Amino acid sequence: MIYLLSPVSKENICHLPMIEFALLDVQIDFSGYNILMFTSKQAVKSIEQLNPKWKELPCLAIGTATAREIVNLGGRVIYKPESFYGEKLGSDIIQKFQYKKILYLRPKEVFFDVKQFLSHAGLEITEHIIYQTSCVQYTNTDKPCKNAIIIFTSPSTIHCFLKNFKWDKSYMAVVIGESTKKHLPDDVKCVVADEPMIEACIKKAKSLI
Repeated sequence: MIYLLSPVSKENICHLPMIEFALLDVQIDFSGYNILMFTSKQAVKSIEQLNPKWKELPCLAIGTATAREIVNLGGRVIYKPESFYGEKLGSDIIQKFQYKKILYLRPKEVFFDVKQFLSHAGLEITEHIIYQTSCVQYTNTDKPCKNAIIIFTSPSTIHCFLKNFKWDKSYMAVVIGESTKKHLPDDVKCVVADEPMIEACIKKAKSLI
């Protein structure tokens, strides 16, 4: 069995969502900023509900799925870093946007502090929390079967899965990227998808059967 832990379901794949989203009641003022930065497609969906005028500013999208959501909702992506990892991410953004005022729209909890990292490099970044996440609660009867292939699409899905269930040694994990892989326990068997996309994760999982 292949289990997908993303909030989004896919046909013929067992759906076991781990995360719930809650939009925060906040006001967003875009004046004074040159660029919006997103690190998740949920942030894009959230700002669309809060203030559709976000589309008047160009966007920096970290992640392929994030960039796709921006375009789908009518926004404009001016840059998508090839990497979401420390030094490479910082050097890319610093080189291109050093003198821009960036508004980072984010969830309440993050596993990598992008603002702090880039601020230390001299970029002017303001962050605004627009939504929060929480773990879906399960009982042990919902636990994946033996020899399951489990797809993790974010560090949050790992955190919430391990909060609900004890890891079984027969499981194999498929992760969406190297940054997500870092949040797995060291003894977990895992492979990384060829691209940071859910479709690529599913393809990789099917290749393991």
